[in-house]
Amino acid sequence: MGALTDVFLWLSDALTEWRDVRLGNLQFPHQNAARLTLAVLIGLSLTLIVVRLALGGTPGRSRIALPRMLPWIRRSPVAFVRHAPLVPFLVGLAFFAIALADPVTTLHREDVSAPGRRISLLLDASSSMMAPFSTEHLGPTAAGIAFSTNVAAAEYFMRLRMRGKYRDLMALIEFGNEAYVVTPFTSDYDNILLSVSLIGDLNEWGQFPDQGTIIAQAIEQSVDLFKAFDFLHAAGNVMVIFSDGQDTQVKVHGRTVYEILEGAVETKIPVYFIRTVAGRDAGTLIPDDIWKPAVERTGGKFYAAANEGVILNAIHDIDRLSAGRIEVKRYTAQEPRFPAFAMAAVGFWTLALALQLTIPYFRRFP
Repeated sequence: MGALTDVFLWLSDALTEWRDVRLGNLQFPHQNAARLTLAVLIGLSLTLIVVRLALGGTPGRSRIALPRMLPWIRRSPVAFVRHAPLVPFLVGLAFFAIALADPVTTLHREDVSAPGRRISLLLDASSSMMAPFSTEHLGPTAAGIAFSTNVAAAEYFMRLRMRGKYRDLMALIEFGNEAYVVTPFTSDYDNILLSVSLIGDLNEWGQFPDQGTIIAQAIEQSVDLFKAFDFLHAAGNVMVIFSDGQDTQVKVHGRTVYEILEGAVETKIPVYFIRTVAGRDAGTLIPDDIWKPAVERTGGKFYAAANEGVILNAIHDIDRLSAGRIEVKRYTAQEPRFPAFAMAAVGFWTLALALQLTIPYFRRFP
């Protein structure tokens, strides 16, 4: 059953590729090799024909002896139809010649639909993240502090998405008093994992200039990033915040948290907030009463992570809730198109062979 499904998927991808092919946009970097190959094949065929004619043969051995045809037997007007299998064979040969020339499109843009989300990760790098927070399963967190735990949690979340069926676009924002876009939206997971690894280095973190915590500033930066990529009004957007939540400042640039999140509310961008403070459950911190209703208003969820278990459950919950599909524009400098032509050649040759073998009329002589 799995093999049959793979065949159907391959055929579906090939048909989709056929719809996108425009002969006028194709270039053939190996057309000389294709011409040479066809010339060799034609030359070999002609050589075999000449050799066969030259050698000849005796009747009854290499030739068929037939009685004289009666003059009153007329030739059928549709006798030529018995050569019909030759037509798909020649068409297939033409497609094979094009495939040999290795057709490519030099600049190709296509709209691709894939399972996934556009995920903006917000990572708190303020000085309050020095608070202790021990873990066992999130990896070796240096000195067991909240910042390293959040870095490990963000990496765990990304790897969880990578192992699944999703093809997310991810962005990384680091914030304190100010927010900085470390990596804009990308599907290059190695790049974003490298960025997480670099900002997670304690020496690098010690150089971070803004040691305060203004979460609303990071949210505003994230909304602006969605706008910059023209994603704000598209479906499939998510914000995930890793922070200790030690921020009671609910106004930035004269705008409240609710006003900053209004864009996320209107465009249905859920915000998931993992608040990491060891031993402090929901409602035991004053900022919880500020952020919990704010993020839940977006359709997201607030997680009061008092221990590692809550963090892991929250990550898996966000992963489960972040199912969906996204539409993205993909640009390629050189997109190979030979599979479509090769498939067409094989299809026509298979049709010619099937006609020859399954319908006796096509094997009639003369």
